[in-house]
Amino acid sequence: MDFRKKWSQRIQSLPPYLFARIDEKKREAISRGMDIINLGIGDPDTPTLAPIVESAKLAVAKPEHHQYPSYEGMLSFRTEAAGWYERRFGVKLNPENEVLGLIGSKEGIGHLPLAFVDAGDVVLVPEPGYPVYHAGTLFAGGTTHYLPILESNGYLPDLDAVPESVYRKTKILFLNYPNNPTGATAPDDFFPKVIGKALKYGFIVAHDAAYSEVYYDNQAPKSFLSCPGAMDVGIEFHSLSKTYNMTGWRVGFAVGNATILAGLGKIKSNMDSGIFQALQEASITALALPDSKLADLRSLYQRRRDVFVPGLVRAGLRVSPPKASFYIWAGLPKGISSEEAALALLEKAGIVSTPGTGFGTSGEGYVRFALTVGEDRLSEAVSRMEKLGLFKRL
Repeated sequence: MDFRKKWSQRIQSLPPYLFARIDEKKREAISRGMDIINLGIGDPDTPTLAPIVESAKLAVAKPEHHQYPSYEGMLSFRTEAAGWYERRFGVKLNPENEVLGLIGSKEGIGHLPLAFVDAGDVVLVPEPGYPVYHAGTLFAGGTTHYLPILESNGYLPDLDAVPESVYRKTKILFLNYPNNPTGATAPDDFFPKVIGKALKYGFIVAHDAAYSEVYYDNQAPKSFLSCPGAMDVGIEFHSLSKTYNMTGWRVGFAVGNATILAGLGKIKSNMDSGIFQALQEASITALALPDSKLADLRSLYQRRRDVFVPGLVRAGLRVSPPKASFYIWAGLPKGISSEEAALALLEKAGIVSTPGTGFGTSGEGYVRFALTVGEDRLSEAVSRMEKLGLFKRL
């Protein structure tokens, strides 16, 4: 029996998950014997920092961690997360009710609409953007209203372009700075405008700050919650995945407005059983590390960025150095689509990239590269593009 015919309408409405499709294409190329340079998914290639690994080894052996964890996260973990936020952003949080542990920030982002969105409600989603914002909205029965973030506007949504009728139905606005996929950061005057709209129309602001610690030229991004009034209207998602090379560990947290977090926590208590406590203990070690450890990672990505961006320009792409994240958002020559470019890169040059349209229709004309291989492989990728003349002939 083919049970795909029995899939729910919400599942049938979902496009194929972007990175699953990329993996399939990559496997096909590898099966043909091609040497693949994988610049597709944002998965750090360097290992989790050694002190975190050692802490986890010790924590796994502790019997008290072998039972069910608390739904909201160990208080010691939430306290350390609150301490990190105050040190990093100057934001004071009550770990009792203003910090919530997550099984990676993706889980929290996907579950948030279930707590607040009903049929007929609207969720404002930046586009191009992380696909989970829309998927979570769809699963909750809500309607996604896309906010184009364009190069011409500094990759910021035009909040004044949203119709009044849409704002009146809006329950959540998702934002993401530093931005995936564009690498843009938010200027100082942007978040106050967001807060003003949220207060006027009564919607939640959900800021995804997963890339806050991957920045360049010593220009550290600010937290949304550091703006006056932000705690009244929103929460912020953070992940240890990119900050500490812990993508496979699945540890994150949400911070901010206690009532919003309580709603998300109610969904979680019914849907999952919390984070393995040994991982929380290792995460406490991570959050307590000196910033010099993170500065080393930032230096690594900056060297890669500064090697790769000029090479892409030589190869015929339009690129500005990103201010943050480890992504390069590259504009294509006229006459080639994002899908065509990504396919040509893979089939002709053995380079895995992400078509901009995988993040929404406004991503047409771009491809995204992740700086998750060494400088030698980045140089090799550029060499292949130049040798084949992929973008100078297209």
